[in-house]
Amino acid sequence: MGGKEHGAGPSAGRWPSAPAGGTAARFVLLIGVVSLFSDMAHEGARGITGPFLGSLGAGGLIVATVAGGGELLGYALRFAFGRLADRTGRYWLITAIGYTMQMVVVPLLALAGNWPVAALLMIAERSGRALRNPARDAMLAHATAELGRGRVYGVREALDAAGATAGPLVVAGVLSLHGGYRGGFAVLAVPAVLTLLVLARARHTCPRPADLDIEQSVPGPRGTPRAFWIYLAAMGLIAAASADYPLIAYHFGRDRVMPEAWIPVLYAVAMAGEAIAALLLGRLFDRWGLRTVAGATLLTACFPPLVFLGGVRLAVVGVLLWGLGAAAQESIVKAAVTGMVAADRRASAFGLFDTGFGVCWFAGSLALGALYDHSVIGLVIFSVVLQLVAVPLLLAVRGAPERRRNRWRDRLLRSTLEGSGR
Repeated sequence: MGGKEHGAGPSAGRWPSAPAGGTAARFVLLIGVVSLFSDMAHEGARGITGPFLGSLGAGGLIVATVAGGGELLGYALRFAFGRLADRTGRYWLITAIGYTMQMVVVPLLALAGNWPVAALLMIAERSGRALRNPARDAMLAHATAELGRGRVYGVREALDAAGATAGPLVVAGVLSLHGGYRGGFAVLAVPAVLTLLVLARARHTCPRPADLDIEQSVPGPRGTPRAFWIYLAAMGLIAAASADYPLIAYHFGRDRVMPEAWIPVLYAVAMAGEAIAALLLGRLFDRWGLRTVAGATLLTACFPPLVFLGGVRLAVVGVLLWGLGAAAQESIVKAAVTGMVAADRRASAFGLFDTGFGVCWFAGSLALGALYDHSVIGLVIFSVVLQLVAVPLLLAVRGAPERRRNRWRDRLLRSTLEGSGR
């Protein structure tokens, strides 16, 4: 298939109607199931990559470098891949290549004979994720006009979190049966294959996602609006304030906050809570907009003292609030970006946003780790203050994209009426 995919971007000069038969809902659900199976595969693998590298002779510095560097690379590449998707219009092709790369790499870890090969495969997995995310999210954005931005990204994230819950539990079951790390990676070939099969079904169901966009005739602003940069600054602060679960788990183990066996179970509970929260936040976003993000941020600002200063009961509540923040970052945060830019620049915007978010997250992780070694109270203050500072920025952005789209509609309507009058 040569050239751009038909319907990959907005079509000029026509007023498309909404597709019949619930195509938008089926498309969103299928992409959500793709996310479920892919997260079963790669999140299941991530739960054992650290000890697996150690079993191959890697030291702590190598493990940390591979994990942190892979995540940073996975975020940093998204801007380039997002621009590539918008410029070529090959959203489905780029999404398929990214998922294929990721799903092939995960079970191949079972064959890695030394830590450099395993590290290379882990970095390739993060690169595949970076390749497919902006293009996939841009295609999903076309369904938001009919279904609602919060609902679309909330459903996808809920299914994503369900997979992130199931994957580590499947691997834990393999380990409990003495299947070893290699057996754990090998069994993840099943959800990996299912990911690609469901993705092919989604492509068959909706080959031209732009046809779902009943608002695509309304032009969007060119360039990147000021509201986007303010929003990115706010979310960058939140990213820097968000402690990674490995640090939380390390704290629970070091201070004996709870039995070691509870720590991975609590993570699975947090992921299950994230799935439920994503659905709820999605519905609230469609009603209240960015006030939902601001409200979620106020709640998640409570997790650091509960997790790092409280006992077992408070720590459990804190982890659930941490999961609420993760749900917001992966669902309604993306929903807000959808309304800020023109349809043919969404992949670039998602890539730029993810890159900025990832860089802030990595810098914040380093800062939180250093603070933890010197002062846990300092870590708590740092995290809480950054999140609270982000709230007024979020409220400053609230409503700007909607007002801008309304001005475009009014201008288009006046132009149409004047043309008919002539």
